[in-house]
Amino acid sequence: MSNLLFKKVDYTVGKLLEDIAIGEIGLPDIQRPFVWNTSRVRDLFDSMYRGYPIGTLLFWENGYPGEHRAIGVGGKQKVPHLLIVDGQQRLTALYAVMKGVPIVDKNFRQRRLRIAFNPLKEKFEVTNTAIERDPTWIPDISVLWQPDFDQYAFVSAFLERLTERHQLSPEDRKRIPKAIQRLINLINYPMTAQEISANAPEEQVAEIFVRINNQGRKLNQADFILTLMSVFWEEGRKELEDFCRRAKHPPADNHPSPYNPYFQPDPEQLLRVDVALAFRRARLEHVYSILRGKDLQTREFSAERRDAQFALLRKAQAHVLDLQHWHDFLKVLKRAGYIHPSLISSQTALVYTYALWLIGKRDFGLDQHTLRNLMARWFFMSSLTGRYTSSPETRMDQDLALLRGHNQPEAFIQVLEQEMSAVLTPDYWETTLPNDLATASARNTGQFAFFAALCILDAPVLYSSMKVRDLLDPTTQGYKQALERHHLFPRKYLERQGGADRRDINQVANYALVEWHDNIDISDRPPAEYAPEYERRFPSEVLKKMYYYHALPERWHEMDYQDFLRERRRRMAVIIRQGFEHL
Repeated sequence: MSNLLFKKVDYTVGKLLEDIAIGEIGLPDIQRPFVWNTSRVRDLFDSMYRGYPIGTLLFWENGYPGEHRAIGVGGKQKVPHLLIVDGQQRLTALYAVMKGVPIVDKNFRQRRLRIAFNPLKEKFEVTNTAIERDPTWIPDISVLWQPDFDQYAFVSAFLERLTERHQLSPEDRKRIPKAIQRLINLINYPMTAQEISANAPEEQVAEIFVRINNQGRKLNQADFILTLMSVFWEEGRKELEDFCRRAKHPPADNHPSPYNPYFQPDPEQLLRVDVALAFRRARLEHVYSILRGKDLQTREFSAERRDAQFALLRKAQAHVLDLQHWHDFLKVLKRAGYIHPSLISSQTALVYTYALWLIGKRDFGLDQHTLRNLMARWFFMSSLTGRYTSSPETRMDQDLALLRGHNQPEAFIQVLEQEMSAVLTPDYWETTLPNDLATASARNTGQFAFFAALCILDAPVLYSSMKVRDLLDPTTQGYKQALERHHLFPRKYLERQGGADRRDINQVANYALVEWHDNIDISDRPPAEYAPEYERRFPSEVLKKMYYYHALPERWHEMDYQDFLRERRRRMAVIIRQGFEHL
C-alpha cells in the first residue's frame, strides 16, 4: 500500500534502551514529566514477566536521518532519528528501572523508580522499608541489568542471605535462579513500533495518536515544539520547566525567584511568549515546521535552517525568563487594578500581554513607565472584552500583524491605542457593557473589571474606611478573606419577597465588596433595614463619594429590585470606563 504513513519495526527492549542511550531514539517529555505512579511501573514488569503484550509504540522520524552530534554533547552521540509519540511513559519506566537512572516526576523532583522482586513467589512490588529488610526480596531490580552485574555471584549471595533466615527446599534452590534468569531475560522482551514518516504533517501525527491512544489525550502544537526543544535544545526546555517550577513556591532562601501571587505559568504558556517574541507568531502549527528546519514551500528539511531558527528562540527565551523583565511586567497587572489573582479571568490575556510587553521593550525600545501604562490599558481592555477567549491564537496573530512594518516606539503606541479605541467605542461603554453585566456568572469579566477599577480609583470599601486596593492585596490575607462579595439585596430576603428567580438574585449588579465581618453582620436583613444603619457611620459627603464609586444611587435600598439592577449596571459601566481612562 503506497499511501501508508508508517512502517512496522520489531525491537527488543535491550535494543530500544541502547538506541535511547546513544540518542538514536529521542526520549523527550512529549507528555510532560513522568506521570505514572510506581504501581503502574510494577504492573508493567509483571506483565512482561508473564509474557503478556504491553502495547505497540509509535515513533516519528524527525527528518534528519544520519545527522550526528559531537560525542558527549548533551550526553548523546546523535541527534535522534526517531521521536516518541506514543509509549513515552512505558519507555521511560523501562529505561529508568533497567538503567537505574532517576526520573523527573510531575512536581519536577528527581527520584528513583525502585521495583522489588520475590523470586520464590515470582511477585513484583513497589519497594518499601519492610521489603528492604526481608531477604526473600530483591529490593531494587535495577542491579540485574547494570554493566558490572555478575549473575553467579549475585545468585550465590542471595541464596546465602536467604538460608540464614529460611529453610530452603531443593525445589526452592532451583526455582530462585530460574526466576532471576527469567527476569534478567526481559532485556530480550520483544516489542513492536510503528514508525511514521518524516513527511507526515504534525496534524496527522496528532490525529493518529488520538485514534490509537486509549486515554484519548490530544496532542497540541505546543507538545511538538517542547519535544523539539528536548531533542535540539534540551537546556532551554529545562530552563523553561525550572522557571515554572520555581514560580509555584516562595523561595526558601530569599534568593531572586519567579514566584509571585498572581500567576504561576506552565511551560506551554511561556513557550507561547517565546514564540511570539522570536517569530511574531501566535499560531504554533507553522512555528513547529519552522523549528524543524522545514521549508514551507519545498517541504524540504535543512539542519542549517533549523539551527538558525533555534538561535532566534534562544534569544527570545533569555528575555522571557529574565527575572527583572518578569517582575517588571507583573507590575502591569497591579497598575491595571488586577491586584488579586482571583480577578484574573484569562491567563491567556496575561500571557499575550506579556509577549506584547516584551516586544514593546526589546524591539521598540519603549521606556518603562510609558510601556507599563500602555500595557496596563491593553490588559484591562483584553480582560474586560474577553479578547483572547475565542480563537486566541488567531486573535493574537492579528494583533502581531498590526505591528508588522513598524519599528519606532511611537508606532507601537499608536497601533495599540487605535485598536483599543476601535474596541472600546462610546456604544460599547453605554450599551454593550451594561448589557454584558446582566448576568449571574460568578466569573463575569465586567465584574472583575469593576473591582479592578475600584483599585485604580483608590475607592473605599463599601461602608468602610479601608481601601479596596488595600484589602485585596494578596500579600496580606488572613485566615478569612478580608473582602467578601455581598448580596446588596440578600438572597433569603428576595426569596421571601417572591418574584425574583435565582438568576436575578445572583446578578452581578446585586454584588458589592464589603469587609467580611460586615457581610456576616448584614446576613439576610432587608437593605431598607441595614443600609440606613451603616449610612449613619459616615458624613454625607463621604457617603456620596462611596456610593458613586460603588455605582449605587441615592436611597438605592428603597428602589424596586429590577429598577435597581438596571440602574446599577449603567453606573458600574461608568465606573469601569472611568477606571480605564484613569490609566
